[in-house]
Amino acid sequence: MQIYLVGGAVRDRLLGLPVRERDWVVVGATPAELEAQGYRRVGRSFPVYLHPVTHEEYALARTELKTGPGYHGFDVRSDPSVTLEEDLQRRDLTINAIAEDSFGTLIDPAGGQKHLRERLLHHVSAAFREDPVRILRVARFAARFHDLGFRVAEATLQLMREMVTAGEVAALVPERVWQETESALGESRPDIYFQVLDDCGALAVVFPEVAALSGVPQPEKWHPEIDTGRHILLALRESARLGHGREVRFAVLVHDLGKGTTPKSELPRHLAHEERGVTLVEQLCDRLAIPNRFRDLAIAVTRQHGTCHRALELKPTTLFRLLESLDAFRRPDRVEPFLDACEADARGRTGLESRPYPQRELIYAAWQAARSVDTATIAGQGLAGEALGTAIRQARLDACAAARVRFMADRAASEQPE
Repeated sequence: MQIYLVGGAVRDRLLGLPVRERDWVVVGATPAELEAQGYRRVGRSFPVYLHPVTHEEYALARTELKTGPGYHGFDVRSDPSVTLEEDLQRRDLTINAIAEDSFGTLIDPAGGQKHLRERLLHHVSAAFREDPVRILRVARFAARFHDLGFRVAEATLQLMREMVTAGEVAALVPERVWQETESALGESRPDIYFQVLDDCGALAVVFPEVAALSGVPQPEKWHPEIDTGRHILLALRESARLGHGREVRFAVLVHDLGKGTTPKSELPRHLAHEERGVTLVEQLCDRLAIPNRFRDLAIAVTRQHGTCHRALELKPTTLFRLLESLDAFRRPDRVEPFLDACEADARGRTGLESRPYPQRELIYAAWQAARSVDTATIAGQGLAGEALGTAIRQARLDACAAARVRFMADRAASEQPE
C-alpha cells in the first residue's frame, strides 16, 4: 500500500496559499485492507474512505471509462493494479493532478508545476470531455485564481466549446450545477465564472435567462456600460469587492433578468422589467432547486431594486410600503442584504463604482426609526385586533416620515458650502 497527498492541497501549497483540507489517494490496496485498518467508507459511487483518526478523505486509485452522457455515465475501475499515474490521468486540470509522496517528492506526469508557473488552467487529457461538470469546475477555478493571473488555456476552452456543441452540458443534473455555482459565488471574482461559461457557450444552456442579457441596451444616462450583460458582471464584481455573502451575490446576478424579455420596440427603456424578472427568477430557482434563502432575497431585490434607487424621491408612505414589502419588522435579517444588493447594482456601472449611495442610509434610518416604535405601549391603550394593527402601522409610518425629514435636512446641511 502506498499513500500520496493529491489535488488541491499540493496545488495550494505550491502557490503559497493556505491548505484548508487534504485529500489522499491510496495505491495497491483493496477495500478490505483499508476497512481492516479502521477506515470507514463514505463514497457510494467511488471508493472513498475516512481516516479513523484524522477523518481526512482517502480514495483508492481508480480509472473511469465513459459509458453514457452526462455526469453519471461512467464505469469506474478500482483495484490494486491501478497506478498513481493512471489515477492522475483521469483528473480535470494539470494543476490538480500533482501528487506528493511521504518523502515530499512530487509526482507530476501532466506538467502541472509548469502550468502553475504559467498561470494556466489546462486540461490533463482528452478524457476531460467525458465529464461535463468539469466545464463548471474550470470556470470556478478561473473565478478563484483570476486575481493571481490565471487564465483558461485556449485549447481547454476549445474543448469546452466542443462539449457544449455535443450536448454534454444539457445532461448536467441541476444539483451539480447549483453546487458548483454556489461555490463560485463565494470566490473572489464570481463574475469570471459566468464570463468563462459564456465564452464557451455553456451559459446559454445552464443559465439561459442570464445569457439573454448580453447585448441588451440600457439608457446610457444611467448605465454608461450600456450592455445589460456587462452591467450584471460589473455589479457582481462590485458585490464581491464589498464583501457580500453568496445570497446577496446571487440576487445581484439575477436582479435584471426581466430586461432580457423587453420588447425591442421599447429599448433601451425597460418598462415593468421588475415584475417580468420575478417570474424568470422563480423559474430559474425551480429548475435548479435553489434554496429558499437565495430565492427569497433574489425575488425581493428583483421586484424592489428600482424603488430602492429612488428612495430620496419617495414619499414617506411609499418608503414605508417598501419596508413592509421586505417584511422588515418580522424579518429584520432581510433588510441589510437587500440594501447590499441594491448598492452593488448602483455601483456596478462603468465609472460609477465609487459613487455614494445615500439611499441605503435613508432606508436604514427609516427602518430603524419605525422598528423602534413601542408596540407594547400602543397595545396597552386597550386596542385589539385590526384597530391595534392599524395603530401600530400608523405609528411606524409617522416614525418613518420623521426619520426621512431628519435625514434630508442633515443631507442638505452637509452639502452647504462652508
